[in-house]
Amino acid sequence: MKMSVALMMVGAVLPLVAAKESEPTARLRESAAVFSEIMATPDKGIPKELLENAHCIVIVPGLKKGAFIVGGEFGKGFISCRGPKSMGWSAPAAIRMEGGSFGFQIGGSETDVVMLVMNARGADKLLSSEFTLGGEADIAAGPVGRSATAQTDAMMRAEILSWSRSRGVFAGIALKGATLREDLDNNEKMYGKRLENREVVSSGIAPSASARRLMTLLNVYSFRERGKTE
Repeated sequence: MKMSVALMMVGAVLPLVAAKESEPTARLRESAAVFSEIMATPDKGIPKELLENAHCIVIVPGLKKGAFIVGGEFGKGFISCRGPKSMGWSAPAAIRMEGGSFGFQIGGSETDVVMLVMNARGADKLLSSEFTLGGEADIAAGPVGRSATAQTDAMMRAEILSWSRSRGVFAGIALKGATLREDLDNNEKMYGKRLENREVVSSGIAPSASARRLMTLLNVYSFRERGKTE
């Protein structure tokens, strides 16, 4: 009887431990799902030309916002980059997104956020330990769909383009004032050691098994059109 009770207690505790340890895995799965759903509708998603020319991508699934006079937001996600001579994307590095706002507001929401970094200068800033959107680099709402003119103008203007999806609506949004920080704890869970984001994306480290679907999607949507023409 005592042995049975002990086994039941262990069985109840193990799922909780596993759930805590698998946070990056679950969030990578969410990131892949968000990116896949957004790109599955080309006329309403991120223009492929922008994705093909981006230096880095940031995906934050389920950014939580809440407000009662003072508003705030918090989320966790990942950044992946391409080197100057690399066609493929790096293993993902973990980031935390935090921000706040003041005003007469009440309520809460959950929003998926995607950002593209369009040049090396923006990528270098984004890979610092802490980075404020709009304060240290130009950020603008990204164009949606297949407008070539909008794509060209956007690439010339801003270092970072951003989009959000809330309640099924996907649109460009200028996320000024939010702060991105590297998440060393989740990097350690994914790679077994406490790596800075710059180390993850530039060292050639292999992605974790849980990141494979996201990496496959990034490469498919970045190079499919290029592969047809070359």
